Amino acid sequence: MTHLVACDMAGTTIDEHGDVYRALAQSVEEAGVSTTEEDVQAWMGADKVEAITALLKLGGHDADPATVAHAFSRFREILAALYAENPPTALPGVEEALSGLRARGVKVALTTGFSADVAHPLLHALNWTTADAPDAGQAALVLDAVVTSDEVSAGRPAPFMIHRAMERTGVLDVRDVVAVGDTVNDLQAAEHAGVRGIGVLTGKLGREELAAHPHEAILESVADLPALV
Repeated sequence: MTHLVACDMAGTTIDEHGDVYRALAQSVEEAGVSTTEEDVQAWMGADKVEAITALLKLGGHDADPATVAHAFSRFREILAALYAENPPTALPGVEEALSGLRARGVKVALTTGFSADVAHPLLHALNWTTADAPDAGQAALVLDAVVTSDEVSAGRPAPFMIHRAMERTGVLDVRDVVAVGDTVNDLQAAEHAGVRGIGVLTGKLGREELAAHPHEAILESVADLPALV
């Protein structure tokens, strides 16, 4: 039985037009190193400070703390500008699917490689909020928990955000949890957490690329999740 569904944000529940990918690559390249599409994709879904550090090192940079901090600041600035130009939207059917799961008694959480200062304004712009918020009655989507990467000691593929979502929603058994995402890091985090991992095809990766990693199912989108759960 499923008691908790923990979904990734960008590319899984939110269409942000690939701007996270672009902002991550640009912020690293501004530090003087080159990136490849494959390397950037490999770090999608991960904590963005960890991703920037890894991409700098892959480019031959020593990734000193000052450079990492500046690149992360630039990542946030670039992403904010891209979002202002082309605001993210909910992926089709996501709000209905997740609201339907909550109506059936399933807890719904979001986990993200974003830090809180990036994630929460994005959620506010979508009119998504948590059940304990004063304006929950007017929200387009009500969530039981939101866990950002700066709340845990390591982001994906570490399992900690999923376990923090379990803690916040009072779910005790990993067998009762489904984690959903569009990246390899999402599926690896699910495996490490001991929960059921489900890939969705709304990000940059195709079915074969996701299916090469442990998973329970690969779906077209989160909109298909209620039928599976």
